[in-house]
Amino acid sequence: MKKKQIAVNLLWLRTGQVGGSQEYLLRQLMGLSLNEKAKHDYQVTLFVQKDFALHHPELASIYECVEAPAHRGARLARIALEQTWLAIKSRKFDAIHHGGGTMPRLGPRKTILTMHDVQYLSFPENFSRVRLAYLRKVVPSSLNRATVITTPSGYVRDRLISGFNLPVEKLRVVRHGVDSVLGKDSTSQEELRRRFRLESKKVIFLPAITHPHKNHKFLLQLMKLHWTDKDLVLVCAGGKGRAEEEFMREVRRLNLDDRVMRMGRVSDGDRDGLLKLSLALVFPSLYEGFGAPVIEAMIVGTPVIASNCASLPEVVGDAGLVLPLEFDAWSDALQIVQTQREKFVAAGKLRAKHYSIENSGNDLVEAYSAALL
Repeated sequence: MKKKQIAVNLLWLRTGQVGGSQEYLLRQLMGLSLNEKAKHDYQVTLFVQKDFALHHPELASIYECVEAPAHRGARLARIALEQTWLAIKSRKFDAIHHGGGTMPRLGPRKTILTMHDVQYLSFPENFSRVRLAYLRKVVPSSLNRATVITTPSGYVRDRLISGFNLPVEKLRVVRHGVDSVLGKDSTSQEELRRRFRLESKKVIFLPAITHPHKNHKFLLQLMKLHWTDKDLVLVCAGGKGRAEEEFMREVRRLNLDDRVMRMGRVSDGDRDGLLKLSLALVFPSLYEGFGAPVIEAMIVGTPVIASNCASLPEVVGDAGLVLPLEFDAWSDALQIVQTQREKFVAAGKLRAKHYSIENSGNDLVEAYSAALL
């Protein structure tokens, strides 16, 4: 039997910059390569930006990669390429998978559209006027034209069904897959404590860009009101987002300069090492389509304290503390995870197996099969 040809549109993925939605699809593709049905039935080709193979050699060694003309990540240039160059290049494929939440009108008839989240419906204030107008126009059209829509969680699936009146059978949950070997090459605790002057400190960790919905300020106020141990340090890793200046002003206003460490983007090894040495991953986000850091923490054996917002209760399950965003509800959370650490670590490791790379790939195969019927 001739293999079905599937194109994967990765033009929206900025080379060298990997956030939640990008990592979601890249990990799916790794999982797809492990699936026997996919190996037998599908020939997958990635359409990528320049230097993709340099930054993602593991995927480039598995799949054929076709580089697009340079567009430097500019949205308008990328959209134009999708409507022209990509449409021509992919017209002989049996299906095309668009991973960036929108899709062009031209191209193969069978389409798979991945929607990582629909944050703009819940928090439109977090988007520029131009970006919001674009999403409101393009997303509904893309959803209606897609053959199959994949989401990382039941929360996003249900939000799409209710928000856009989509038929249930059109949507598939494709779990975010996290590699079980994560943390194997982590930086040692000794080195991290020495390098960042954390020798005698108790660390809690939040790896998240400082966008408003990540809700960093909640933790600052919590540290001022309840988590007042002078040896307790909140380590915040991640890029500078739209709320960066407000966050840093709040640190100074609350006199928390010596208890908050803002370190920007860190290497994977440092991130995993910081997770391991932390009392807990603290994740008070207002909105997550999935929330991969909570599973990453579970893999390395760090308890999770998360908000009860959006997809987080579904993803965390009973393997961590899921709390309403009220200061009193969080006041004794650190004591709880410390006294019951073994229980949370064991539950977390079991929970993480559900979100394996292999399971993510299996889910994606089912979505491809549904689209190709």
